Amino acid sequence: MSEPQNNIRPQIGVFDLGMIVVSLVIGIGIFRTPAIVAKQAGSEEIFFSAWVFGGIVSLVGALVFAEIGSRHHFPGGVYKLISTAFHPVYSFMINWVIVLTYGAGMAGVALIGSEYLNPLMPQSLQTSTGIQGTAVVTLLFFYTINMIGVKSGSRTQNLLSTLKILMMLTLCCGLFISQSEPVASTATLAIPKTNMFAAFGASLIAVFYTFGGYQQTLNFGGDIKDPVRNTPKGILLGIFLIVALYMAINYTYYKALGFEGLQNSKLIASDTARVLFGPTGEIFFSVAIFLSVIGFINATMMSLPRVYYAMADDRILPQIFKKVNSKTQVQEFALTFLVITSLLSLLMLDTFESIVNYVMSVDSIALASSAATIFVFRKKAGVSDLHQGFKIKGYPVLPALFVLFLIIIAINVIVTDPSSAIIGWALFLGGAPLYFLLQKLGK
Repeated sequence: MSEPQNNIRPQIGVFDLGMIVVSLVIGIGIFRTPAIVAKQAGSEEIFFSAWVFGGIVSLVGALVFAEIGSRHHFPGGVYKLISTAFHPVYSFMINWVIVLTYGAGMAGVALIGSEYLNPLMPQSLQTSTGIQGTAVVTLLFFYTINMIGVKSGSRTQNLLSTLKILMMLTLCCGLFISQSEPVASTATLAIPKTNMFAAFGASLIAVFYTFGGYQQTLNFGGDIKDPVRNTPKGILLGIFLIVALYMAINYTYYKALGFEGLQNSKLIASDTARVLFGPTGEIFFSVAIFLSVIGFINATMMSLPRVYYAMADDRILPQIFKKVNSKTQVQEFALTFLVITSLLSLLMLDTFESIVNYVMSVDSIALASSAATIFVFRKKAGVSDLHQGFKIKGYPVLPALFVLFLIIIAINVIVTDPSSAIIGWALFLGGAPLYFLLQKLGK
């Protein structure tokens, strides 16, 4: 399959890409999932082991995608990679579910961010309707920002990502500068030895949800300046920052709240800020977390339209999804479609825990499939591989272990929460007949 005709002018550099990685990964997850992980783990040892293991595996994944992004760079990267390496039908089955889950996930993130912000607003807005209204306004605001242009969205992303990093560092430093005494660790739940592996496996579902998203940077292949050199640098810059921040902030949660407090907290960052800095600190960090949330929304609005672009290039979606404003470099129709579907999702969202399992049920297979393209492209390159960009050390062992582990996570989701997994897999399998229907309509 030939690469798509590219009507997009590259405007994203290494720092821009690194900040996009940070915001694609650090959404609301790290401010919510540690409590889920703590409940699933049941002990401090399993809790921290899951985060360390998740960080190591994510670093390996970042190295895999650094090579893939260095070798192949075009709009809608994830869709085109799987389509080129395997088959367009399989790629569509995966990516149309990703489009649905990420759109719904963006709406869910906006909703949770509003839950952090609305307690600081007038009493009349501290209702479910008020929270939903704040989420709607947030989505529409960043829709406007991104309609102005890709460079506008990128600059906004740099600012929001920098604020997010500074906020997390400040929260971590609170252990050393706070006048309050952090809560001592309380007794952990007893777990039978026979269940330790099950607890560890269940913990990893939420951990990998929190680490996920960096692969979506490949959707910016057509936007990156000198992608052979800059894609690996941007991905690795972002993932190293994320791993360091996650380890530091989880330790802060644990020291400030104690393990039992960590298990029972719904708004972990606010509770931690209240312990370390008092009521004023809680207010400050509630606003800061909302900024983190909108950074994820902005990054998603920049990323997903490029997937639509690739699908339209294969004539699976109408050509209007591929149309790019020559002046602003914005896919105006595609962006509008994404925002409308996200707003509609606000009416149908379930609990955050169900969203995690729903997304991870197919996302792990999508990530594994994207990573597995490295074997296909290396084989096609042959012994006389002319690629001069980044190459992962430890090939093929490290990429194979990464793919295998993702498959295990997908199976674990089915075992842990079959009802959420069934929805994702039903949509996945339904993608095959939908592909042929859309292809026929496209002709």
